[in-house]
Amino acid sequence: MASGFTSVLATIILLFLMAAAFDRSDAQAQLKVGFYTTKCPRAEQIVRDTVNKAVNANPGMAAGILRLFFHDCFVRGCDASLLLKTVTGSGSSEDESEQDAGANAGTLRGLEIIDQAKARLEATCPKTVSCADILAFAARDSTNIVGGFSFDMPSGRRDGRTSNINEVDLPSPGSDLNTLKRVFVGKGLSVRDMVALSGAHSIGRAGCNFVVSRLYFFNGNGTDPSLDPKYAAILKKKCPKDRISAGGITTVELDSVTPDILDNQYYRNLKQQRVLFSSDEALLESTLTKTSVTNYANNPVAWRKDFAAAMVRLGSTGVLTGTKGEIRNKCGVVN
Repeated sequence: MASGFTSVLATIILLFLMAAAFDRSDAQAQLKVGFYTTKCPRAEQIVRDTVNKAVNANPGMAAGILRLFFHDCFVRGCDASLLLKTVTGSGSSEDESEQDAGANAGTLRGLEIIDQAKARLEATCPKTVSCADILAFAARDSTNIVGGFSFDMPSGRRDGRTSNINEVDLPSPGSDLNTLKRVFVGKGLSVRDMVALSGAHSIGRAGCNFVVSRLYFFNGNGTDPSLDPKYAAILKKKCPKDRISAGGITTVELDSVTPDILDNQYYRNLKQQRVLFSSDEALLESTLTKTSVTNYANNPVAWRKDFAAAMVRLGSTGVLTGTKGEIRNKCGVVN
């Protein structure tokens, strides 16, 4: 009986993965490189100029933009639903947008950069370039600025008209490997895509509140033994328990070696057990993911290639094309 159930379960999972892959391939086929070549020839350049100016002034904005792209695409697909602001009304959760969810509230950075690019595009090509495409271009351009490599990002997305706090289901810093796989595979991405995209944690900062449990309260009281002791000591100096308990806002770099460079240092840090989140450490839990981590740690070219390909696949998730959705006049509100 157990064997039969396992066989049926395996078949269901296989069919689910095949359907997810088909949906993504079908969506990706509707997007194309150079979508705005005739409609708005300077569209990508306008976004690139806006992002270059902002990130060169503050390199940390690159991490913010990449995070916007990830958090948008993982909820409802890449339809710029994350950019929609809270609707003031009855005060019920139905009025709250994705921006109000715990994973996003008060921590989103780079929204104003997308708004700036949108304003410039509306002045040049009114009602033509979607906020979803602007965000996808901005993520591609941020990668180029802080990572030194670029790739073609297909476009043709349209903007959604719904953003609901209750639909936000994102991995947390404490997620285990099974949770990570569920979320990524559920979006039609592969486990290798998951490991490659995790390399985005080589830039940016996180609040000490996200690492405090590993430093002081692991298994009730203590330090997570999977953390390198010297690294844990450094983190404790940057994130003292008394300051966190008092509600002090303190942040720490995700990558202490090259914090402003999008590179494969994340994977070297991971192999040395010098990463902030348990969800990062989880990538060492299986032979498959650990093998990819080792490959990327030793081969930066392979990681850049896979990261770029995974960004394009992520960018095709759940997109609206053709006559679906709309082209918003402003990214924060529906038309």
